[in-house]
Order: sequence, then structure tokens, then C-alpha cells
Amino acid sequence: MNRLGRKDETLIEMASATDGEESNGPLFENISTTDSELPGNSEGLSTTETTLLISDLQGNTGRRFNLFLKRRLRIDKRHQSKDSIFFRDGVRQIDFVLSYVDDPNKEGEKKVERRREFENNLEKAGLELETEDKKESENGKTYFVKVHAPWEVLTTYAEVLNIKVPIKENDIPCAVENPLDCMTQPFRLPENVMHPEPDYFTAPFSKERQELYLIHEEQTFFSPSVRNRIVYYILSRCPYGTEEGKKKFGIKRLLNNGTYTAAYPLHDCQYWKKSNHPKCDNERYTLYREWARFIQFYKEQPLDLIRKYYGERIGIYFAWLGFYTEMLFVAAVVGFVCFLYGAFTMNENMSSQEICDPNIGGDIIMCPLCDKKCDYWRLNSTCESSQYSHLFDNVATLFFAIFMGIWVTLFLEFWKRRQARLEYEWDLIDFEEEQQQLQLRPEYEAKCTQKRKNPVTQEVEVFKRKTINDYGKLSLLYFGILFWVRLGNPIHATNDISHFFKGKSKTGMRAWRAMGPFTFIKTLL
Repeated sequence: MNRLGRKDETLIEMASATDGEESNGPLFENISTTDSELPGNSEGLSTTETTLLISDLQGNTGRRFNLFLKRRLRIDKRHQSKDSIFFRDGVRQIDFVLSYVDDPNKEGEKKVERRREFENNLEKAGLELETEDKKESENGKTYFVKVHAPWEVLTTYAEVLNIKVPIKENDIPCAVENPLDCMTQPFRLPENVMHPEPDYFTAPFSKERQELYLIHEEQTFFSPSVRNRIVYYILSRCPYGTEEGKKKFGIKRLLNNGTYTAAYPLHDCQYWKKSNHPKCDNERYTLYREWARFIQFYKEQPLDLIRKYYGERIGIYFAWLGFYTEMLFVAAVVGFVCFLYGAFTMNENMSSQEICDPNIGGDIIMCPLCDKKCDYWRLNSTCESSQYSHLFDNVATLFFAIFMGIWVTLFLEFWKRRQARLEYEWDLIDFEEEQQQLQLRPEYEAKCTQKRKNPVTQEVEVFKRKTINDYGKLSLLYFGILFWVRLGNPIHATNDISHFFKGKSKTGMRAWRAMGPFTFIKTLL
């Protein structure tokens, strides 16, 4: 929802009602219109304009007031870019998008109530929302809820998520360049693509010590991947009501039950052209031009740019994939050499020559390959297949097998080295442990109200105290296990359950004995 002042919001509602257009769904007022007279983004009313409008409305008719609003508040769809990643004010960046359609079925009212509760809780959490009417969509049926995380929310959750941010530019001198680097120049990318930002010393963000960090501009201090991560963290833990006596959390459940049709972050621009917005970095376009095209397959990967745009997980994945491909290239070269050796020595293979010789292989008669319809055959009929098999089964094959055993070891050790280097450069030393702590299910996290130190890892973890219901389930589970263990003994099984089956087949008895434990445990869970 566009967060204007209270007076401005009232004026927008009156303008929409006067224009006689559809409201933007059951949750929000419609801020966009079908036609426009002003280019660019919508503008808020100043205090002076609001005062003049109210006095004019009180003293005169509302006609001039409505005409003014039509010209003042409408958005020009002919000039408003569909590729914009900002709210209508052109300042607040879109960090996430939720989409939904109207449901005419009986479940539609429940979905409306869920969306209303969910979006109200998102606003209470500090997020800002703005809804696009379905008339703005291509199919004319989909509403889009744009989500923006202001600076206060970003700083709060950056501290919660222990996100590392720059505190000082790296002043360690770079290593001396290798004289052989000129040979790899055709495979290199421009420096601004390989290293889109300087190298920094970083530290976990603290809201109370913001003066220690290199905050040049609040809008660009957190990268898009970090902003998306923070917003998704809030979306996945935001409650939307109580159903069947249980609190319901998270955008995943809302997607599963059809309340929302999709939830996703936005790219910064189209991949085939740059955005005209001055605040857009066009990183997606750069990645496509310098990395994602087939003609760039021989170039090195811009891992720093991939990490900045997509995050550390995707960056590590492509780093591993690129390293694996490079190592496979070495194995492929050795394998190709072994293949060429087999091709050049095909005519010199003694076993193939003897099989193809009419006086040797032609005189050897082999037994039929099957019992009834197959006939006897001569050994020289396999002349061509024996020659082709030499391509892959020759002396060099033994060398290649030994080489691959060594290659696997080198691959693992070199990747450990590469991974350690990336962990140092990207400050991911404790990344895995931090992610494990933050990957708790929202439903379980809501039940865990206490914390304790893990005696093994010495880390503070949340835990849930067991209730009487939990102890009852455990007792029943142990009793069931003992029962089925006893039932598994053939001597006791006949005495215990023969009266239950009363003449049923042994196959049914075995099936019941096999499926019984699974059914019992599933019932408890």
C-alpha cells in the first residue's frame, strides 16, 4: 500500500470513487487508473495543496476538486515503464512481489481474510506495501502486491540474521602479477565485471553502531540479494490467523492453499537491454552480456558479480560448477589422447588381426547364441566390432584408469583450497553454521519460547519443553515397538494372533505383520 499521509490517502480514495473505476481488490484502495495526464510516477500532495483543496471543497462545489485530482494524481501508463523496480514514487525499491487472483468460489472469502490479516501483519512488521490493480496485468485478472523494506526494517533484521557488512576498504596490497598472465588475457573479463565493488573488511551488522560501517547511501548499502533475503525471512514467519485452533505462519502455506499464486523478487532490468532508471545498476544485463551467452563459454566467470546479484549460495554453486568443468577438461584431454592412441593402433592389434584373418577366425565355428532359432556362426563375423572395441580397450585404457584415480584425489584437494579461498574473500567462514540456526520452521520456532546452550556445539539454541501429550506419545510408541518385536517371533506370533485371523492365509498374516508397524507409527505422528 502506498503510505501517504492520512489526508492524502483520503483524497486518493475520493478520487477513485469519483472516477467510477474498480477498486483494487477487497484489501486496498485503487491508486492506479486506466488513463493519465501526467508522465512518470504519481506525486503526493503537499500540505499547502491539501489545505487549499479542503477549503475549496468546503466553500465551493467538489467539481473543481475532482478535476484537480484527476490531473494531479493519475499515473500515465503510456510513460510509466513496466520494467521499473520502484514504487510509484520512484524512490522506494520493490524488494518482493506477491500475486493473487480473485476466487469466486466459497474459499474466496477465506482467502480474502487471510490476505487482509497477512498484509496487515506485514505492515505492523514495518514493511511497506503497494497494490497494482488487475487491469495493470497482462491477463487482466492478477493483482500484484509490491513489498518494500525501509531502512529501519533492514537494519533490524540485518542484526538478527547476523549479516556481514563493510567497515573498511581492504588496504592489503595485491599479490605480484604473474608474467604469464598475458597468455590468459583472451579468457579474462573486464575488471569492472570481475570485481564490481572494492574489497572490504566486514563485520556483523549492529544497529547501535551504524557509524562504524561504510554507509554512503541507505538505498544501496544492502545488496538486492540481502534485501530479498530479509524480506523473505519476514514473509516466511509472518502470521495470518488461527485455523483449527492453531496459529498459521508464512508465505509458503499461503502459496500452498492458493491464497497467493506466486511470491518472488524482481530482476533489476530486462536481460537484453539496460534500464533507463538512473538508480538501476543493470547487473542482470551485464551478467547476460559477459557470462550467460554461449559465445562467452571460454571466458572466466564473474563470481563476485554473481554473488552480489544472486547471493552466496548461488555464487558458491557456480564456483563449484566452473571448477568442476575446468577439471573435467583436463580429464577429457587425457581421455581424447587415449582414444587417438587406440585409433592409430587399430590395425596393429594382434587379436583383431587374428579374428579377421579368414585362415584363423574364419575356420573357428562358434556355438549358437540361443537354443532354438540361432545357428552356428564363424568368429571372423565379429571382425568390425573387435576393431572398434580396440578404440576403448587398449593399453592406454590402463593408463587412463590410473590417471582418473589420481584426478579424483587432486580434484577434491584443489576444490578444498578453492573453497577456503572463497570463504575468506566472501566472509563465509561461519556461513554454514549460521544458516543451520536460521533454517528453523516458523511453526516450530513459534512453539520454542526458551533457549539453552548445546553441550556439544556450545551454541545457544531454542528448544521446546516436552508436554504430557509428548510423553504419552513416546510411551505409546515404545509400547508399540515392543509389541511388534514380540510379534516378530514366529513362536509367539502363532499363539498371539492365530485367533485373530481365524483361518486366513499365511500371506495375509505376514503382510499384516509387515505393514502393522508402519501404520502404527504413522498414526502416532
